[in-house]
Amino acid sequence: MAEPDLKDQVADSRRSTSTAAATDTLTQDSARTSMQANHQENQHQFDAGQGASHDYSEKQQEQAGQASQPVTELTPAVPISAEPVSLLTGEPPSEAPVVEQPPKYSIHPAWAKRLIIFGASISAFFSPLTAQIYLPALPTVADDFHVTASKATLTVTTYMIFQGITPMFLGGLADSAGRRPAYVICFVIYIGANIGLALCKNFTSLLILRMLQSAGSSTTIALCQATLADITTSAERGQYVGITALPQVLAPSLGPVVGGLLTNYLGWRWIFWLLTIMAGVNLLGLLMFFPETCRKIVGDGSGRKDSHWIYWTGWQLLRDNLARRERRRERKRREAELSKEDPSNHNNGLHLTVSTASAPRQKIKLSLTTPNILQSLTLLFRSKQLAILLSYSAIVFSGFYAIGTAMPNQLSTLYGLNDIEIGLMYLPMAGGSIVTAFVIGRVITWNFHRHARRLGMVIDRSRQTDLSAFPIERARLEVGLPLLALTSAVVISWGWAMQSKTSLAAPCVLLFLLGVGMIGFNNTVSTLVADIYPGKAGAATAANNLTRCLLGAASSAVILPMVEGIGSGWAYTIFGGLYVFFAPLLLVLMSRGMRWRAEEKWKEEAKEEKRKQEQKA
Repeated sequence: MAEPDLKDQVADSRRSTSTAAATDTLTQDSARTSMQANHQENQHQFDAGQGASHDYSEKQQEQAGQASQPVTELTPAVPISAEPVSLLTGEPPSEAPVVEQPPKYSIHPAWAKRLIIFGASISAFFSPLTAQIYLPALPTVADDFHVTASKATLTVTTYMIFQGITPMFLGGLADSAGRRPAYVICFVIYIGANIGLALCKNFTSLLILRMLQSAGSSTTIALCQATLADITTSAERGQYVGITALPQVLAPSLGPVVGGLLTNYLGWRWIFWLLTIMAGVNLLGLLMFFPETCRKIVGDGSGRKDSHWIYWTGWQLLRDNLARRERRRERKRREAELSKEDPSNHNNGLHLTVSTASAPRQKIKLSLTTPNILQSLTLLFRSKQLAILLSYSAIVFSGFYAIGTAMPNQLSTLYGLNDIEIGLMYLPMAGGSIVTAFVIGRVITWNFHRHARRLGMVIDRSRQTDLSAFPIERARLEVGLPLLALTSAVVISWGWAMQSKTSLAAPCVLLFLLGVGMIGFNNTVSTLVADIYPGKAGAATAANNLTRCLLGAASSAVILPMVEGIGSGWAYTIFGGLYVFFAPLLLVLMSRGMRWRAEEKWKEEAKEEKRKQEQKA
């Protein structure tokens, strides 16, 4: 049987009224048959005919106005190996299975993530700063209001209590109603409390306003960790942890120094005026530039345009308003040009309006989910792994608070340092904290990828990894355990250094190492909490804050009586010994954490299915 001529087939394809895709398929099948019989002779002619058919198909699609419709991609003809079975029978070539990748976790590029997390960290800076900057003013406050030093210390105790309780309310609100509304509420309360503290006339008002001040500032730590969980995946979260650690690093070191200088030269009321000014500037920056990150509101960040205007930054609102004004001016300009070109449009009082503006933006009704203010307690008491993790973290921080509370008294009594010199003694701890804040993030990320390679997992940092079969507890705590051992040794050594009154260089070195161990361990715990509960990061961090503050308040209250009763050496040995005594709990968490997560997920899915069935009924 004679082979059909290639040029005749091309001419037939041009006269065909079938779609472009069908024409192309027919041409390719005929060409391939011809190629199989006489490939060398007709190859040049086939390429020319195929290009002509392809150009004609594209022109036909453009004339039909089908550019915006999904069309079959035209495959250019290429030489293929001779496999007569599939070609002669007309069977389509086999296609490799298409694996759909999950969407990117966040639309924000790396530089935008850094700026967002840095903005959240600046806001979180106010919580520890407010607690520390006030401490040097306690003797002066007691003298001004004619109260004892013990009574003046109540302003610190009540501050810490509210620092632990308040995030349970606003942390749940942030998880359901968004981060921006929670930030605004926090700083409005905080600024009002600072103004009141700067103007208060009696001790009772000072005590009440300190509680209110704590309520405004304490939630910012939880909001910072929640923002971190909103826009970063588990594979990349470690590299951003150093930024979130800055508030807890710098505030305890800079706060006493600044507070002592203000108290000595301007008076203790200027502490609160300074905080008012700083908070006002920060609130303005949040309103203008800090985007909403809560995934229930904006998803990966692309849902901002469909959200209520309260979730828009001031810059976004301004830019949107300018764009609408520009469209309005363009519409009026075109109307004027049309009127000049065709004056008959105004005859008989008629006016032709040509609108070039886009459709008006849909008004989104604001609907806020009622926040579960007890969600933090629910997580703390119902989650085995969270209960172990946060309880142990609180025990570790109790030793940190014990050192910080007794340190001014001990340095003043044993070494004769004044308030400013005592404040400067916090700087070695800041140095160690800064070092570990940036180094430990890389180590956390490295260990995550090490476990992923061992399991044969391919990690894409821009997409969230399914952690259901990943030992995330082991990956994080393997980094934290050496830092925990260092912290335990430093706490015990601090006690014996104070009791033996060593050279002042010894406390400086120990404080540097304390910053390395304590902040490093805290970073691993915070990262793990965000990994386990990414959708409830605000409530989980609030529970973490609650346990730390309550045990911190207790350790601050008992450390001085313990030092007076049994001496510094044994007092701090007890705190360091608690680290070692409860360390097996972390080993249990590392071995059983993945199974506990699976059980919790199964229970939540069963509960959700039951709720849906009840709604249908």
